[in-house]
Amino acid sequence: MAKAIQISSYGAPEVLKLTDLSPITPKPDEIVIRQTVIGINFHDIYVRSGLYKTLSLPGIPGIEGAGVITKIGSEVTSFSIGDRVAYITSGYGGYASERSLPAAIAVPIPDDISDVTAASVILKGLTVQMLANKVARIQKGNAILVHAAAGGVGQLLVQEAKNRGAMVLGTVGSDVKAEIAKNKGCDHIIRYREENVYDRVMDITNGTGLRIIYDSVGKDTFYDSLASLDFGGHLVNFGQSSGPIENFEVSMLAKKSATLSRPMIFHYVRKRQELLHMSQTLFKAIEKGDIKTTEPLQMPLKEASKAHELLASRTLTQSIVLIP
Repeated sequence: MAKAIQISSYGAPEVLKLTDLSPITPKPDEIVIRQTVIGINFHDIYVRSGLYKTLSLPGIPGIEGAGVITKIGSEVTSFSIGDRVAYITSGYGGYASERSLPAAIAVPIPDDISDVTAASVILKGLTVQMLANKVARIQKGNAILVHAAAGGVGQLLVQEAKNRGAMVLGTVGSDVKAEIAKNKGCDHIIRYREENVYDRVMDITNGTGLRIIYDSVGKDTFYDSLASLDFGGHLVNFGQSSGPIENFEVSMLAKKSATLSRPMIFHYVRKRQELLHMSQTLFKAIEKGDIKTTEPLQMPLKEASKAHELLASRTLTQSIVLIP
């Protein structure tokens, strides 16, 4: 019998409970996949804790995964049984050994990409495609800052920026993470626990500031990020791992004629053509070696609560995936 991790109330990792699933029949526009790998993300922690109340309870969390198609709805013509696919979804349901999903949100996995790689990189990689191509296009010669440069998105974003000829500054919280960020291409490392980010940015840029800052941390870094921009610079806030931003007023942007964005990846992949283009671009970069991924830590689906504890500890230097 298929299994899933369900939450019935918001709270600590212990609210993640293993349960049985009934057999699934696809709707006409859906596929059913036997999931081989499930990605987990900080978004899942926000959902579980109740910071994001976007999952109806009781419900199955999880927004990305990979697997093999086992059933096809009557209207689906783009896939066949046995095809390997990956997906991201705002509809949740990922923490399961089997699931249905609209065929329109699934993307083919190339032969040279493993299910583990696909599931661990699809959300983060599409996010980087969005950040670098859609929200604030990185150009040769730009000076940019990537917060949490040794994190899952950070490592991919640093590589993408270096491939485009940017000068990349990265913030990290430890020597181990500093080495990772350096190996991925960071030109300058800022240890935010020991150094003032604004002072270091101004020192490195000779007082000019930065063209683009990518900030997934939120509360702890937002105001230093805003101050560290060049005139006309762009601050992209795409997460809040340290908490929501407080006491912000739009007039604060006027000091440097700055631009502030708060993008959500699901808004940028609503059209299938865009989803396919972005995923194909990502997979080709991995196949060519332009983007190098790190092998994720694999844990059993039944240990989802332990995986959440590890992810929240910020001690890992790799992604985590669940194996049904």
